[in-house]
Amino acid sequence: MVHDKETTTILNRYGLADLKNEEITSLIHDLKKISINANTGEECDSTSKSAVNVHVSNHPLLAHKVSILRSSSTIPHAFRSVLREITFHLGYEAMSSLTTRPVNITVPNSTDHVSFVGKKISERITLIPILRSGLGMSDAMLELVPNAGVHHIGMYKSHNMPVQYYNRLPKICEYDVAFVIDPVMATAQTMMSVLGIMKKWGVPKIHVVTVIASKIAIKTISEAHPDIKITVGEIDDAIDDAGCLLPGLGDAGDRIFGTHVEDNEEALMHVSKRKKSI
Repeated sequence: MVHDKETTTILNRYGLADLKNEEITSLIHDLKKISINANTGEECDSTSKSAVNVHVSNHPLLAHKVSILRSSSTIPHAFRSVLREITFHLGYEAMSSLTTRPVNITVPNSTDHVSFVGKKISERITLIPILRSGLGMSDAMLELVPNAGVHHIGMYKSHNMPVQYYNRLPKICEYDVAFVIDPVMATAQTMMSVLGIMKKWGVPKIHVVTVIASKIAIKTISEAHPDIKITVGEIDDAIDDAGCLLPGLGDAGDRIFGTHVEDNEEALMHVSKRKKSI
């Protein structure tokens, strides 16, 4: 059989020069079915919707910023500032799936105004910060989409189970897409609870934006909700026995607001259980 020079070089490289044309066609077909997720190292079907809907940023500047965020030496005001910068980057990437519609505008020139058909975001957008750490990302997202609605959902953990303590979703959903924001996803239990609330609310499209997530969190959400998109800065491999991400970045809420970990998170929700101060 005769191949062009480039094809022959590639076949020789992998010891496949003796393959027949139909065998080469079959091989190409099989290779298209299987792809390797370069970010997680896990095999996945390239046609899998869940694989397509997970985007991990590979930008070197973001990797640099995330390392600053992780560092124990980063004090609260610097942590908030860097988190804001990272959110800008992830927000732009996450919103690349939005659509536009034409809009008539006028543009000033040296003597007059000229007509022009510009573009405007089509979707009605809402931001869903998960309290309290999601607040550290909400301002940056709002600068990207200043007309977006903002509706908070508050969650805490009791015996390693997520508990909702605050919900400001309107009774009727009038949005096309919701961006759920939280800096860290470890076990994904909290996020899974919030996503269940969002789907019950009835928003057509949901997009999770997070800075660092575990492999198990990505896998859990993708398998349970293959229609939901995820944009993440970096993926960590491990979770400790307490359900915390390793290496992670510590407690995002405490690092944003400069507070300390409460032994009993549930005490924060009940005034009678809070520790008295002098």
